Amino acid sequence: MLDRIKASLPSLAPAEQRVGKLVLSDPRLFANLPVSELADRAHVSKPTVVRFCRSVGYDGLTDFKLKLAGSVSEGVPFIHRSVDSDDKTNDIMVKVIDNTVAAFLKYRNDASTVAIERAVVALVQAYHDGRRIEFFGVGNSGFVAQDAQHKFFRMGIHTVAYSDGHMQVMSASILKPGDCVVVVSNSGRTRDLMDAVDIARKNGATTIVITASGSPLAAAGHIHLAADHPEGYDRYSPMVSRLLHLMIIDVLATCVALRIGSETLLPMFKEMKNNLRSKRYA
Repeated sequence: MLDRIKASLPSLAPAEQRVGKLVLSDPRLFANLPVSELADRAHVSKPTVVRFCRSVGYDGLTDFKLKLAGSVSEGVPFIHRSVDSDDKTNDIMVKVIDNTVAAFLKYRNDASTVAIERAVVALVQAYHDGRRIEFFGVGNSGFVAQDAQHKFFRMGIHTVAYSDGHMQVMSASILKPGDCVVVVSNSGRTRDLMDAVDIARKNGATTIVITASGSPLAAAGHIHLAADHPEGYDRYSPMVSRLLHLMIIDVLATCVALRIGSETLLPMFKEMKNNLRSKRYA
């Protein structure tokens, strides 16, 4: 976005060029100042600020500032922008997408590769030893657990996913040393998951928890993969945290697949694809 503004400057009117230079000088500040102050700082009128936004391809100042905030969010503390009841469709789209992208970039910058490596080593060791790998989650996190089970079972790994608290406790009760259980929770405060993790640990299984920092579940697991994102529960379900959890599962699955090796997995994937061919219309 900033590159587009820079490239557009020569074709803009002198007054609009001053607005463009103000944006380039401090994009984050521009995104947060009211139009009256922006006009004063650029020594232009308020309509000129709006015209500038339209000249560089945006619907207006609101649209421009929303997308500007999203484009400069990488590497800075994440500021969650909740959707409001009077938001237009375009505003909602921008907020939802920008919140997701910003959360992903923040995770990329903040994630502990040491913790991820420990989790991958434990999962790969369980695979090589023929041990069980299980995924637990409830509510929205239960769907993430099911997605994880699907990704790992395709690699020939003995794995199941449970979203029922009773099944989780029963399964944890028969886990043994060398087995792994990956527990997904947005809040990290679900009693059923805490009970299952405690039982799995007592039985010697390795517990990997994907959850918020500072939560009881984060402290209970052997390996904590932090997934921190502010959610507006009063406005909508935890959409971004679910996508963040899915991405972390993707990272784990990709790392595990690479450690297992293409010589093992590619023939299996090829056979699966061939066997599934009859299930699709040509």
